[in-house]
Formats: sequence, structure tokens, C-alpha cells
Amino acid sequence: MADENPDRYKSFAGIDCDGDSRRLIGMIRRHIDDPAKTDVFWEAFKGKLAEVGGEAKPDELRLVCSYVYYIEDLFERYGDSEGIKLLQHLEEQCC
Repeated sequence: MADENPDRYKSFAGIDCDGDSRRLIGMIRRHIDDPAKTDVFWEAFKGKLAEVGGEAKPDELRLVCSYVYYIEDLFERYGDSEGIKLLQHLEEQCC
């Protein structure tokens, strides 16, 4: 029987951290792509997203894990419970 809560420090097997982080980025973009909801911080975050991929460059998961508190604040500010739930899952399982 597979462990329903795999130890992320032993193995990421069975945890779709990359896919979930991409989904979360999509949820973030729903907010920050709206000119009424963005600010200097989120514009800089968009710049970091543009650099994703390749060697020595951040990936979506690293960005999510680095900015958990800012992302949580964004979702709370706009009442995005789905985003908060996925963020909590990622933080617990992948960060």
C-alpha cells in the first residue's frame, strides 16, 4: 500500500510539485495580471517568472516556496480560498 503522505525529505515520488506549482502560478496570474490588483512587487515577480527555466534559473516551485507569505497575502486579500488551499498543500508537501 502506497504511503498517502510521503516524506518529502526522503522522496518526491508521487507528489506533483512541479505541476501543482504551475497551477498555483496560474492562480496568482489571475490576480496580478489585473492592473487594478498588481503593484511593484508583483511586476518584479512577473519578471522572475519570465526567467523560469534553464540552468541556474529559478523554476516555478522555487519561486512559490520563496514567496509563500506574499502569495498567501495576495490570496487572502482577494478571498481566493482555492489558491490558499493549493498554496498550503505545496508548502506542506514540496517547500
